[in-house]
Amino acid sequence: MPDIFLYGTLRHLPLLEIVLGRLPAGAAPARLAGHEVRWVAGQHYPMILPVPGTVAEGVLLRGLSGEDMARLRFYEGGFAFDLREVTVQTGQGARPAQVFFPDDPAIAPGAPWRLEDWVARWGALSCHAAREVMDLRASLTAEEVATRFAMIRARAHSKVLAEAMTRPEAGTPGLSRAEVRQQAHRRPYVAHFAMEEADLSFRRFDGSMSPTVRRACLVATDASIVLPYDPGRDRVMLLEQFRAGPWLRADPRPWCLEPVAGRVDPGEGPEDTAHREALEEAGLTFSALHLASRSYPSPGCSSEFFHVYVGIADLPDSAAGHGGVAEEAEDIRLHLMSFDRMMELAEAQALNVGPLMLAAYWLSHHRERLRATA
Repeated sequence: MPDIFLYGTLRHLPLLEIVLGRLPAGAAPARLAGHEVRWVAGQHYPMILPVPGTVAEGVLLRGLSGEDMARLRFYEGGFAFDLREVTVQTGQGARPAQVFFPDDPAIAPGAPWRLEDWVARWGALSCHAAREVMDLRASLTAEEVATRFAMIRARAHSKVLAEAMTRPEAGTPGLSRAEVRQQAHRRPYVAHFAMEEADLSFRRFDGSMSPTVRRACLVATDASIVLPYDPGRDRVMLLEQFRAGPWLRADPRPWCLEPVAGRVDPGEGPEDTAHREALEEAGLTFSALHLASRSYPSPGCSSEFFHVYVGIADLPDSAAGHGGVAEEAEDIRLHLMSFDRMMELAEAQALNVGPLMLAAYWLSHHRERLRATA
């Protein structure tokens, strides 16, 4: 098998271990003269390109097996990279090696790339994403994985957000992820959403471990949800659009009134998403966001996590109309209504979107304070 020169993200050992399924023993520092490593413009990973007078630092992997090469090709194949022959310099002199060069003419170089910068911003997310990518090797091609990669990264970002989140402890002290033993994990379905199932046991309240049970759920992403409120006019904006969930449940009216909502994209914070989605869906800007809830809507069957806000906005009569992003096939009607009318609908059980009800009742509790400081 050829030696492989790694110049980019796979120099991050936790990621390399996930991709290969092990940490290789035959790794040594190496340099490729006449080449430079740069960010791919607008992307989260680097590329290498010939630049006279420069040197690309990296690692040379030696003694790889056929399985190692197959795993590397599968992982890199989804990024439109392919292997080419080069000569690198090592502590023992020049050696032939292969390097993953970009294989897409549309890829353009950006700023100079440093491993430390990438690890700080994307390392944890990329490791979570790589676990899902490599799990799919038995069932999908690299090209098929590439069509799902945006959502794979979004799911990975949700894991990063979860790991970073702190909240006051509630419930039984001492129960945490450390009290769960997972024996097996499967991904029977991966597309825009994913289904995952695990065989596991967990600590019971009497201190013993449960028998091994199988649990499955929809693995989705974090979402930001924000109810626009104008405290001066004492009115809100609600968005009406067709939704697949009510349709597939056989609801006779699959159009819903709901707040602004959208997926938290990789690299975004939930508040960033709230501002972006408000502008995209309703043409709104918020002067302030007030957190109403961070919560799971249905923890027994879904990993989806909601960041729910009330957003302070200017809502004149002209704000009503239509919104949405045409490229995402969104057809949204923007409704303005008084706070009192929204609460009449809530009390009459005419609103059937849970985060809207949560935001509405949070607003009812804090409304006077918001109006007094407007």
